[in-house]
Amino acid sequence: MNDQKEKKVVEEVACWLKLFDDGSVDRTWSGPPEAEFMAKPVLPHEEFIDGVSVHDVTIDTKSGLGARLYIPERNPYDEEKLPIFVHFHGGGFCISEPELFMYYHMYTRLVRSARAVCVSVKLRLAPEHRLPAACEDGHSVLLWLQAVALAKLNESWLKANGDFGRVFLIGDSSGGNLVHTVAGRAGFDDLKPIQLAGGILIHPGFVRAERSKSELEKKSDSPFLTLEMVDKFLALALPIGSTKDHPITYPMGPAAPPLAGLKLPPFLVVLAENDLILDTEMEYCEAMKKAGKDVEVLVNPGVGHSFYLNKIAVDIDAHTASETKRLITEITNFIKRH
Repeated sequence: MNDQKEKKVVEEVACWLKLFDDGSVDRTWSGPPEAEFMAKPVLPHEEFIDGVSVHDVTIDTKSGLGARLYIPERNPYDEEKLPIFVHFHGGGFCISEPELFMYYHMYTRLVRSARAVCVSVKLRLAPEHRLPAACEDGHSVLLWLQAVALAKLNESWLKANGDFGRVFLIGDSSGGNLVHTVAGRAGFDDLKPIQLAGGILIHPGFVRAERSKSELEKKSDSPFLTLEMVDKFLALALPIGSTKDHPITYPMGPAAPPLAGLKLPPFLVVLAENDLILDTEMEYCEAMKKAGKDVEVLVNPGVGHSFYLNKIAVDIDAHTASETKRLITEITNFIKRH
């Protein structure tokens, strides 16, 4: 007779996550099989494939913090030093990792276009590591970059080719929240010679406890964002006892530090017309402008949350493909301006 108690599922987020009563989590993709390839990891490759080399680095052996580096093949027209992206992946703070194909297909294109290096952070995930763990990881990566820049750590290619005076934070969805939070903290730290030249928030996960009009009225059939995902992921990710009015999810709210007092670099905030959380993202942009911050806004019409990560849609839908191309072009132009 088997005395082992069978694990029970206590929370489930369709397609993405199962949480069991023993605290363990299964993040195996359980959605449509034809979409599974997007949630599969891509192995690193030192050789240049389509002009990009990919390798993984360990930053902190104790916490398991690491990053994936996307390195473009140098061409004769490149600047001597390439700007550096620090990328925070999305996933409601609960799922995803830099190795997934959905990021690989996008960020290889972006580094080729922008002529930049990308350091994509392997963030600790909730519920095993609730917020602010991911924010701490984002800050730790900046301290690691500083140590590389000062030659205290050996990351020879990055040291030789990266421009530490032009570091950009970029984040998808909940990663956009991290761009704001990490940049806000960095503004009060001495990170020399690291200089934050800008932040790019793509469909940031800014929400509040009270539902917005877009949440109530917009319909989503996207595997990248549903109201159920917003509610369940944030219940698992936010500090116990917190609501969505927490400063990480609602940085323009009364519980957050006043935006006017933050030392932030120029921001590009990217919005999608059909995004469920469009209204609160727009509230953020308006609050930032009112606080005197340098904010550019790009709106992609006729597309939803994280549309550019959906390789199937990018391949079969001409509008999604053209808006993805436009997004990459506008991010590249933002980099060139700063």
